[in-house]
Amino acid sequence: MTSSAAGIYGNFGQANYSAAKLGLLGLSNTIAIEGRKYNIHSNTIAPTAGSRLTQTVMPQDLVDAFKPEYVAPLVIWLCHESCAENGSLFEVGAGWIGKLRWERSLGAIVREKNQPMTPEAVRDKWEKVCDFDNASKPRSIQESISVLSDALSQIESQGNVTMNSTSSGSVVSSSVDTTGIVGRELATSVYKYTHLEPILYALGVGMSTKDPDHLKFLFEGSEEFCCLPSFGVIPAQTSMFDGIPSLPGLNIDLAKMLHGEQYLELYKPLPTSGQLTSVSTIADILDKGSGAVLLIDVNTYCGKDLVCYNQFSLFFVGAGGFGGKRTSEKAKVSVNPPKRPPDAVIFDETTADQAALYRLSGDWNPLHVDPSFAALGGFKKPILHGLCSFGFAARNILKQFANNDVNRFKAIKVRFAKPVFPGQTLQTEMWKEGNRIHFQTKVKETGEVAISGGYVDIVPAVNKTSAREPLTTTGLQSDLVFEEIGRRVKELGNELVKKVNAIFQWDITKDGKTAMQWTIDLKNGSGAVYQGPARSSADTTFTLSDEDFMDVVQQKTNPQKAFFSGKLKVKGNIMLSQKLEMILKDYAKL
Repeated sequence: MTSSAAGIYGNFGQANYSAAKLGLLGLSNTIAIEGRKYNIHSNTIAPTAGSRLTQTVMPQDLVDAFKPEYVAPLVIWLCHESCAENGSLFEVGAGWIGKLRWERSLGAIVREKNQPMTPEAVRDKWEKVCDFDNASKPRSIQESISVLSDALSQIESQGNVTMNSTSSGSVVSSSVDTTGIVGRELATSVYKYTHLEPILYALGVGMSTKDPDHLKFLFEGSEEFCCLPSFGVIPAQTSMFDGIPSLPGLNIDLAKMLHGEQYLELYKPLPTSGQLTSVSTIADILDKGSGAVLLIDVNTYCGKDLVCYNQFSLFFVGAGGFGGKRTSEKAKVSVNPPKRPPDAVIFDETTADQAALYRLSGDWNPLHVDPSFAALGGFKKPILHGLCSFGFAARNILKQFANNDVNRFKAIKVRFAKPVFPGQTLQTEMWKEGNRIHFQTKVKETGEVAISGGYVDIVPAVNKTSAREPLTTTGLQSDLVFEEIGRRVKELGNELVKKVNAIFQWDITKDGKTAMQWTIDLKNGSGAVYQGPARSSADTTFTLSDEDFMDVVQQKTNPQKAFFSGKLKVKGNIMLSQKLEMILKDYAKL
């Protein structure tokens, strides 16, 4: 169908023409609906083109610029069998094409149950009626009238009704007895996982094999393989939603839920695989007027041992107004950072697929991957999970202030302030105040704060002085080998230091426990071999049993086979092991 700008926008002196042209748009849209099942598509164009009609009012050069040849290709494409467009409206002219759609404000309900609707009520709500923030974009008559059905049900069920900028409607509930809600257990869920889930989570929060420090979180064969502490939110969230919609007296709609704040506390490092049981309980409920806040406590156990505790602060649009309290002593509060420049700043550029990757850890909300669903939420495109940004910040602090030691990560608290879009750069700003690291996360491109009032509590580093004292276990065959290597190093140390230039630490085990440590230093001075851990950073650390060590030295077992079978574990620069293999062959013949 061919409409015109006069039909869409109106034009002075063209009342009959405008009415007819807009009528064609309605006709085309109805044909599109009725013809869809017969594979008949119908679209409308509103062209600006030079013609005999416009030739008398437009200069010739402008008529030439708007010639029909700049409109016809659009018509040809819309008629092509491979074009799936249907029920759409396009403006076209001078080689430019644009698609139009309807936009509607969220509006406001201006009457109460059993009360007349007055012009004064319209006047009082006029600003909200005309407010296009978070506007919806209805595409069908069903979408158009759905808000009316929602409004009618709200008016019928409650007396005092308002509209909220993030929802199609919100109900101010009548008085709610919170005593029957607070303390209620929602669900107990079991989370079974292998090493795959912690690795997938680490990738989802931006870890990469490009950084050697990340390998312990990405490679299950690493001697130090472990879970990121922030992985603790994953088993907890699976138990959170069961039972929420049935809370008596509350107008809870999970589609209108916002994740406001998050707290996580760990009591011991998370297992890299196994089974975790999470028990969720409503700690408190707060009335914020335009919505209700549920504080949900989740305790997660490995067997009978409590491994971590989460508190989710969830804001439900439209569930407020029930006369409840606004604050709670049970809430874990956020803390503003010090008023000075940050001690450290780290930038992380997220990828366009960051949310698509993170959701594989269990948060399947289509808001983070489906553009049409995101549009319903008022976003121009899918947004990044708040807990994904949370994970980025947590791992940065773990590395910056705890040397990636998961045993030192005690707790983290955040408040989610603004959305982040995949592809944007996260700017984590950190301040150290004793054992608490304050932080906030900004979007570098916009300067907006995405996470505010955050902090991480870390445990002081353990004094390792005693750990450097040699172990006193005796009766190990490997001791004889290292003593022999030590004698040879005294003879040829200068030559070996030039040839090898590395420090090797050996952790010899017996019955699954470290029984002895030896260090071969072929980097400093004329070389040295001594009991105990490396006095300066080891380039390569080997861990294997006393028996397997002897098999490798006596060439009964190939070192590569020992490594791939799991008998020999290597940390650090694995390529240097080739040089050490030469030394063992040449200098450890007993």
